[in-house]
Amino acid sequence: MRLSDSKCLIAGTLLLAIVALTSIAVADESGWTSFRNGPQNLGIAHSELPDDLELVWEIASPDGITSTPVIADGITYVGTLSGELLAIELKTGNILWKYNTIEKKDPSDFAPGFNAPLALNKTTVFGGDDFGMFHAVDRKTGKAKWKKETEAEIAGGALIMDDKVIFGSHDNHLYCMNAETGEQVWAAETHGPVNGTPTLGGQYTFTTGCDQPILRVFDVTTGEETHEVPIDDSLLIASAAVKDDILYFGTDGGELCALDWKNKNFLWRFTVPKRQHEMRASPVVTDDLVIIGSRDKHLHCVDRKSGELKWSFQTRGRVDSSPVLVGNRVYFGSADKNVYAVDINNGKEVWKYYAKQSFTGSPAVGGEYLVIGADSTDGKIYCFGKK
Repeated sequence: MRLSDSKCLIAGTLLLAIVALTSIAVADESGWTSFRNGPQNLGIAHSELPDDLELVWEIASPDGITSTPVIADGITYVGTLSGELLAIELKTGNILWKYNTIEKKDPSDFAPGFNAPLALNKTTVFGGDDFGMFHAVDRKTGKAKWKKETEAEIAGGALIMDDKVIFGSHDNHLYCMNAETGEQVWAAETHGPVNGTPTLGGQYTFTTGCDQPILRVFDVTTGEETHEVPIDDSLLIASAAVKDDILYFGTDGGELCALDWKNKNFLWRFTVPKRQHEMRASPVVTDDLVIIGSRDKHLHCVDRKSGELKWSFQTRGRVDSSPVLVGNRVYFGSADKNVYAVDINNGKEVWKYYAKQSFTGSPAVGGEYLVIGADSTDGKIYCFGKK
């Protein structure tokens, strides 16, 4: 793939801004029901975790895991690169059911994998595969409720808005479906691959395309494009977070940006001189801080108002895993084969687990457990909590 083509895919990352939160159908307020656990993509857990996490169970998967799990009602749902969607009891690690992206007629049949994060509502688990099929699976039975075929890979997660589910595809479209029936409500041309998880609010959602460095604004009731917001030459890597109408996101040029989308200007841009590596993780955003991983092997924490660096935490591998905030600790994985917990007040390590496998996917936290998958061959699903 040419560099320009790669950037074009990256530029398809789905963004958005919040005007007024819509009603999101979540199944468990202490769970983790979407990629960044809520419509603003803030990456903040509602559940607590024990200070000293213990490995409760682990399950191996042939091709590993890059998808972010979801958690609700004592069950975690995990998508694997080998094409399985698993429902696993949190306390025991017992697999309740397995769903496969295809029905294999021969052991050599190649199954599309779940690279995209999962999402769920009260009855259904949603996830797209790397062949372009979007799956809606019954949470109780593990049986398909409906499927939607697109023309290219689905790399981003989905968000549920009332009785609708919205997701993007690399086929240059954003789709809105009836969450229960699978009936298409609308499809919008995005002028570029959609690479991230949508953030929804009020009546609008935004995407970026690769034809021009702009945000395109869509009315979620009709799918019609309403207006555009210039964003200079910033190419986005992962899903953005939004707080107080300001978007926070990393770029391929190694910048962490704060964009006032309404007034069409950047409030600040943070970068590390001479270490401007891609930021493929999505940030945690609090009232005071923005925390993001980088391919410069660091986790960076900056002041949300000024964009000034508060601290950086160094690992021995790239940090593509999006961090998760639990209390005053932030948890994330690294390509150096560790899962870390760092104190957000001072950037000091407070817990670490050496898994001997690298991490690209992000943690999910719910019911006082943390679940994360490793991307290595025979990569494992790890569940941490208190035994």
